[in-house]
Amino acid sequence: MYQSILVTLDATPTDQAIIQHIKSLAKILGSQVVLLHVADGWAARTFGPDAVSPEVEEDKAYLFKVREEFEREGIVTRAELAFGEPVEEIVKWVGRRGCELVAMSTHGHRLLGDLFFGTTASRVQHRINVPVLLLRAK
Repeated sequence: MYQSILVTLDATPTDQAIIQHIKSLAKILGSQVVLLHVADGWAARTFGPDAVSPEVEEDKAYLFKVREEFEREGIVTRAELAFGEPVEEIVKWVGRRGCELVAMSTHGHRLLGDLFFGTTASRVQHRINVPVLLLRAK
C-alpha cells in the first residue's frame, strides 16, 4: 500500500504539516517519496524549464533541503520542479508518472477565500483518480 507517495510543496511554512506526517507514514510503509513543487512566477510560466530567476533558484534550493531532510531519515526521496500553473502541473504529473497517494497541506481558507481563490488541493483532488491526503496546516 502506498509504495509511491507524491508530496506537493508550495515552499511556505504550511508545508511542514504534510512533511512531518509523510515522514512517519513513509517510514512505516517503506514508501518512496517524490517531492513536487510547481514554480509559477512570471519567468517560470514564460520560460518553463529554461527559466532563470531568483525564484527558481530558491525553489530548487528548497526542494534540495527538504529532500535531504527525508533522506537523513532513511526515506528514498526524489525532488522535482515543475513550471506553470500548479493545479495543471500536479494533475499532469500524476497522469504521466503515477503514484498511489498524493499528499498536500492546505492553507485552511474558509468560505469567501475559497470562493474567490479556490484551493489547489480541492481542484487537484477532483481531477485525479488516486487517493489524496489533505492535511490542514496549523
